[in-house]
Parts: sequence; structure tokens; C-alpha cells
Amino acid sequence: MQERSSVAELVTVLRRELDRYSPGGKLPSSRALVDRFRVSPVTVSRALAQLAAEGLVVTRPGAGAFRARPRPSAAPAGDTSWQEVALSADGAADLVPRSVDASGVLVSLAAPPSGVVEFNGGYLHPSLQPERAMAAALARAGRRPGAWGRPPMEGLPELREWFARGIGGAITAAEVLITAGGQSALATALRALAPPGTPVLVESPTYPGMLAIARAAGLRPVPVPVDADGVRPALLADAFRATGARVFVCQPLFQNPTGAVLAPERRGEVLRIARAAGAFVVEDDFVRRLVHEDAGPLPAPLAADDPDGVVVHVCSLTKATSPSFRVSALAARGPVLERLRAIQIVDTFFVPRPLQEAALELVGSPAWPRHLRAVSAELKARRDAMTSALRLNLPEMSLAHVPSGGYHLWPRLPEGTGGTGGTPQAFGSGGEVALTSAALRAGVAITPGRPYFSAEPPAAHVRLSFAAVANVGEIAEGVRRLRTACQEVWGG
Repeated sequence: MQERSSVAELVTVLRRELDRYSPGGKLPSSRALVDRFRVSPVTVSRALAQLAAEGLVVTRPGAGAFRARPRPSAAPAGDTSWQEVALSADGAADLVPRSVDASGVLVSLAAPPSGVVEFNGGYLHPSLQPERAMAAALARAGRRPGAWGRPPMEGLPELREWFARGIGGAITAAEVLITAGGQSALATALRALAPPGTPVLVESPTYPGMLAIARAAGLRPVPVPVDADGVRPALLADAFRATGARVFVCQPLFQNPTGAVLAPERRGEVLRIARAAGAFVVEDDFVRRLVHEDAGPLPAPLAADDPDGVVVHVCSLTKATSPSFRVSALAARGPVLERLRAIQIVDTFFVPRPLQEAALELVGSPAWPRHLRAVSAELKARRDAMTSALRLNLPEMSLAHVPSGGYHLWPRLPEGTGGTGGTPQAFGSGGEVALTSAALRAGVAITPGRPYFSAEPPAAHVRLSFAAVANVGEIAEGVRRLRTACQEVWGG
């Protein structure tokens, strides 16, 4: 059983049994709970910590856990209805909206209920994360001289140098800023490059989190279609001319959600088109370290081939480690670097030094290349397992492209099966929602395709992640459950 579900189940049982003890009464020892429920000491510790956070138990080091005494009755709830007026007044005129739609991001961040197969996850399953290596790195980092002091605003020089070497080309450590995760770096880049109310060109489809960042900054995302070879240069040039945009955001390597890699003949053309438009290219190089075992040599980042400062490059350690290991880099050349630096300092000051020191310890350890090799082999096995299961059990779904990197597939849903009972109609966004709901009832969480489009989608899709599940056996079970959901929605 997964640790998360074990903790939740133990909390439920202990909460139910609290009535057996009088206020202040002592609960069984941690060792007794481990023996009784056949769970790990870590599970017991986390369950007791959750109950303590709820105010139901009190833990005393060396003494044990005790039932908490009843809390005083809560004060009557106040009247917060006045906030509706304060939060909405003149909102229509705001260039930067005060309310933000995070629904597209929450789909991949929210943990599904216990027992549900997680095909919607955006991060590695705990069994794939380098937990021991990260723990050891954090312990060593905490003992480094000055580890708890204030770091340089731009980041530790050694870490900036490591990221610069990874980007390649003529990028130097002086042109790299350390940031708190790729999402933060993208937000900084868009704030620096595009004033509120202006258009920003985006791939279509693209990562919903980036669309949310753009809209939260008051920008207007304009879609540029992507095919199997990445963004289409002719349409990119047309979009620059039609909108006057000065920013294009792209993922040239294993694009989310299509998995496309920008073709060699298009790389220089994209940079030339942006340079001619006087525009920046924000390169989100988010899964370079999640390459599959059979991928072959990877193309260099666009930033490595850019002497003129067209590219603002974003890369991160998070996807290859843990959602909580939020260390990333933002690289740029020329005057824009100072603007990026200023915005980051105002927004976040700096990334905590212990986390930066831990990142240095991790990437400099022998465990790091071993981890990347293990993840590379496992992701290939999971991709192949999901591809085979879909083609065997759900041939109605079309897989136009099977990527050699990243952590998900992007199947297209069949047309003409959008209604329940096989009613003939196009499978639009409503059909995606129906399938997503039916899938959750069947015990598998999937991601609908509509949030990945900034305008009307040309077809219905779902995104299926194979990184957040426990193993290939869970992939087979998840596809079986998805087949049950499809039968409910499509009929047959």
C-alpha cells in the first residue's frame, strides 16, 4: 500500500478510536501501533502528527501521545459578505486580474482519493524519486559552513555554474539566476517581457500552468499550432505579424502535452523569426532530465545556439527529483537579465540557501547519474506498457506520437462517440468532462485536454501520465478501468 494512503487510513482508525480515552489519556505507544496495524514507524509518526495538527491529540517527546482536552467553543462566525463587493469592484477594468483561475494547474497537483490510479500526476512517483540521495544531500548541506546564512541574490556561484554548463553554448554563470521552481521562473519571465494587456504567443496545445501565469499577469495568450515536429514556423511568423507580440513561449524538447521535439530545420528558423519581430523566445526546458532510455542524443537547448539574447531559458531540477525540490535556473543575455533579477528579488528575495546547497550536494554525488539512468530505463518501460495497453484495450484512441522523453501520452479521442449510449456527435470538451468523471468513478484519474488550449481545440484529447503510478502493473489496471469508463460514456 502506498505510504500516503496508509497514513490516511491509520488517521481514520485512530480518530474513530479516540472516544475510548478520556481527555489527557495516553494513547498506545508508537511501537504498539506499528505492531498492531503492521505499518512503518514513519506512517505512525505522520498519522499522529496529522491528528496533532487537527487538535485531537497532543504529543510529548519522550512521553508519547495523549488525547487532547476539549477546545473552547468556537466564536460565532463573522459576516464576510462585504468582501464580495470589495473583491469585485471595478474588476472589469483591471489590466492585471485580481482573481486567478488555477483549475488547469490543480488537475495535475491534486492527489486523487485513495485507491484511484493516478494517470493525472505531473511528478515522479515516490518510488522513482531519489529520496535517500536527497536526504543525504540535505544532511550534508546543513553542515556546510555558512549553509544557513543569506545566499547571493542571484544564487550560489557554483550552482549557477553547474546550470550554465548544462545549458551549454556561450552561456556563463553570470547569465544564470537561481529560482524557486520552473513555475516561478516562467512567471518572472513573463512579467519582465510583456506588459499587462499585450498578447503573448503560446504553443497550441500547451501547459495549462503557463496559460494561467499569462492570464494572471493580464496577458492575452495567442495560440500557434504544434505538429509532430514542434511549432510551425510559418504560422509563428504570421502570429507575430498579426498581433505585434514580443514574446513566444515554447517547449522545444518533449513538449507538454504532445511530446513533440522541435525539428532541427525549425530551430534556427524560430530564432530568426523571433529576432526579426524584435521578440523574445521563452524556452521552457522542463524535462530534459526525464529522457527515455531509447531516445538517443538530445538536441541542445535553443539558448545554446543563440548569441543575440533572443532566448530566455528556464530549466529545473524538480521534475527529475521531487515536487518539493524546487530549484531551477533562469538564463538570459543582455540588459533583460537585470530586469529579470530585479523582479525575482522583489517577488521572492532568494531561494533558501540550504536548498541550494542541497542541490549542489545532490548533483555532485555519484547517486545523481545513477538516479537519472534508473529513471530513464523505468520511464521507457512505463511508456511502452501504457502504449501497449492502450492499443490493445482502447484502439479507439489515436496515438499519433509516442515520445522518447517526458512522462505522459496525448491520445486523441474518437469522433462520433460523444454522447452516452453511442449517440453520434463530435466528442468535444463536454465529452472530455464526461469521460474524466466516468474514469474517476471507475477508479482512475485522467486529465482532460481542453485546459491545454488557449482557444477552441481542433479535437478532443486526454493526457495520461505514467510517472505518478507505482509500477507497470498499476498502468495495466488503470487502462482497464479507463476502458470501463469509455464503455460507460461511449456505449458498447
